[in-house]
Amino acid sequence: MESQQRVLLVDAGTSFYRIDRFTIGDFFGPVDLGLHLSGLHNSLNIGTGLLAGSIFPGSNRLVFTGISPCWGGFYISSMGGAGLVFNNLGINMLSIVGRAPSPSVLCLNRVHGEEIQVGIYPVDLMNIWRQGRRGIYALMDHVFECFGERYKTDPRILAVGPAAGTTDFGAIGSVPIKDGKLSHVDTWAGRGGFGTKLLREHGIAAVMFGGTFIDDDFRDRKVADEWFVNKYQKKLAAKDLEATAKYRFDPKFQTGGTFGVNYATLAGSMLSFNYRSIYMDENQRLDIHERFILDHYLKQFNEETIKPKKQKTCGEPCVAVCKKMHGKYKKDYEPYQTMGPLSGIFDQRAAEKLNHHADMYGFDAISAGGVLSWLMECLWDKSLLPEELDIKDVPVFTPNDFDVVSSSMHNADIGTALLDAIIEKRGIFNLEEGARKLAWQMSKEKGRPVKDSLVFTAFARKGWMVPNQYWTPGVLSPMSIMGKYYMHYGRDFYPPRELGQKNAKRMKAELIMDNLGICRFHRKWAEEMMPEIIGSLYDLKQVFTEKTCITAGQMNSRNSSIFWESERNFDFIHTFLKRQQTVEGNNDPELLKWIDLFEKDKREAALGFWYETHKGVHETLREF
Repeated sequence: MESQQRVLLVDAGTSFYRIDRFTIGDFFGPVDLGLHLSGLHNSLNIGTGLLAGSIFPGSNRLVFTGISPCWGGFYISSMGGAGLVFNNLGINMLSIVGRAPSPSVLCLNRVHGEEIQVGIYPVDLMNIWRQGRRGIYALMDHVFECFGERYKTDPRILAVGPAAGTTDFGAIGSVPIKDGKLSHVDTWAGRGGFGTKLLREHGIAAVMFGGTFIDDDFRDRKVADEWFVNKYQKKLAAKDLEATAKYRFDPKFQTGGTFGVNYATLAGSMLSFNYRSIYMDENQRLDIHERFILDHYLKQFNEETIKPKKQKTCGEPCVAVCKKMHGKYKKDYEPYQTMGPLSGIFDQRAAEKLNHHADMYGFDAISAGGVLSWLMECLWDKSLLPEELDIKDVPVFTPNDFDVVSSSMHNADIGTALLDAIIEKRGIFNLEEGARKLAWQMSKEKGRPVKDSLVFTAFARKGWMVPNQYWTPGVLSPMSIMGKYYMHYGRDFYPPRELGQKNAKRMKAELIMDNLGICRFHRKWAEEMMPEIIGSLYDLKQVFTEKTCITAGQMNSRNSSIFWESERNFDFIHTFLKRQQTVEGNNDPELLKWIDLFEKDKREAALGFWYETHKGVHETLREF
């Protein structure tokens, strides 16, 4: 196997480019190498793992790293399937530095036997975004129309939307291209705002890449099957089929995908109405879940997507077929949760309307939903007035007298109007520096505590992140990266110091996946097998394991997490603890101790919980 990683460094300001080489062993993939290059150049790094193009399923994620505009520190985001086409360039990573003088398209093409062709071409971005399908989709169409004929095989396009120009949480979107046609199967590097970074810091609105380069990718299925039989008594394909059942179809719940299985099982722990469900009693929460989810939102999904088997892949061959479709709409749990129940929307038509609007603008959908649900509550409780946000209506934001169809569409209409106002910077909106700063400014200027209903993790001076959509303390932990799954997100209780330790161990496991460009939907075998496979292919198993720990420690050394700034965060933890006792029947003395501390002094208890978690993280993630 190749002993070096090849990095194409492109200066967007001058069009100068060169190939740098890094020895495998010093660096193993897009994360540890991206961390190194980000420190040198403040670059945006886009790369694949060592096993891209191989026979291993899920090995073709395209990984984005750099200093995140919204998080304020080093961040990692990834996109399914796009690494398969990127691998045709014959490089491991693209590292973008400098800034183009005007919004431009970066084109990369390689024909076998020739060096990579690099071109940077200005585009009339504002005008393109207003055409045809509008936004990010219009830009993809335009780029493919202008440059598609240059490629001998189907290329891939990475693009940004208007959110990249007006907020710090613009995403990078892409769709597989097959037989010269763009599909509807959106794939996103959403978390971290790398679309904003690509456009704002580098002047690049889209990257188009492809080629016919053929590398020595590992394709010996007989050898791979031998590894898996020795470990699991099953061949690779059989083990992967078993490991990805949740994402394809789980017979226990008669549904599939993150949307289906999560909504089938969340019950009273489901979050709704901007987290105000945490203040309800369990019977109220179960009633919402039964009437609005099981009998409608999930039922629609099962009838329209699961039963007719409307499912696709992200662009690489994979038995998980995790992209659950309804026409042009792709149904994933977290976007359809934040711009679903969290925003007071429990109907598929309404959720499709709002999610597609956010996607068209190129938002990180999870962050967009967190911001929208917060603003809707502020409108509902009159902390903010409609005219201050330059909209007309107030949402229906209580389950009482809530019509699952009409009230959902009413709220979706308000959500789309709010997105329009954000993009156009109407009213008091300015999200260029993020929701955290806006919340503080509005609280100060209006003399109203609007920041206390925005649920987010804070990092450094301005960094913020809407948490993953699970009611568990892990999603608000003081980690160096949040908003991904670099923490324990199970629904069981652990004392905060132990929770910090579990977070750190989860982070190391996730780093194995991201640094090798492996989709986490295959983690049930990949976390165990990948170190073994690296050992077999490169004779570097011990070095790889040590490097993973060092990388985790290096990232944690930059951990600038800030104690929770929103009172809703305190209540999120407090109510979780109480539910563990009253609903789950947990009478662990440590749990009861923390409940008592929260009831005596909520802020002081929250500070103690946060710091104890912080201790567990730091004592586990040591660089050496």
